Amino acid sequence: MFIQKASLTELDPLTELFDLYRTFYKQESDLEGAKQFLKERISKNESFAFIALDGEKPLGFVQLYPSFSSVSMKRSWILNDLYVKKEARGKGVGENLLKKAIEFAKETGAKGLFLETANDNYNAQRLYEKIGFKKEVNYFYYYSI
Repeated sequence: MFIQKASLTELDPLTELFDLYRTFYKQESDLEGAKQFLKERISKNESFAFIALDGEKPLGFVQLYPSFSSVSMKRSWILNDLYVKKEARGKGVGENLLKKAIEFAKETGAKGLFLETANDNYNAQRLYEKIGFKKEVNYFYYYSI
C-alpha cells in the first residue's frame, strides 16, 4: 500500500472511492457528478485529497478543505471526508491516511486539522483518538441552512 496526493491523473480511482463514500452516507450513486465535483475541487485547488492504493487498486481516500483562523492568522484544514473500502478496513489504511493528512497539515504550517463525526460512529472515534485527535469539549457547533 502506498499513499499519494491525488491529482487529475488519479481522478477515476478517486471518483470510485468518493461515490462509495457518498452511498455509505445514503446518497444516490452518481459517478459522473462525483467525477465533476472532484475535478473542479482539485483543478481549482479547493481541496486536497490523498489516495491509498495497492498497486493500481484504490483502497481509500481522505479529503481536506482549507479554512483560516482569524485570531491566530493561520490556515487550518477541515478533514471533510475519510473512506476506506470495506475489504480494506482493519488493515491500517484509515490510520495511514489520517497520518498523511496530519503530516500535510504540519507541512503547510496549519494551526490544526479539524473533523467532525457522528456521535454514534464509535469505530471512527476510536481511530481518531488513537491517532491523537482530541474531542472538543469547550465549544458548541451550530449549523444553519
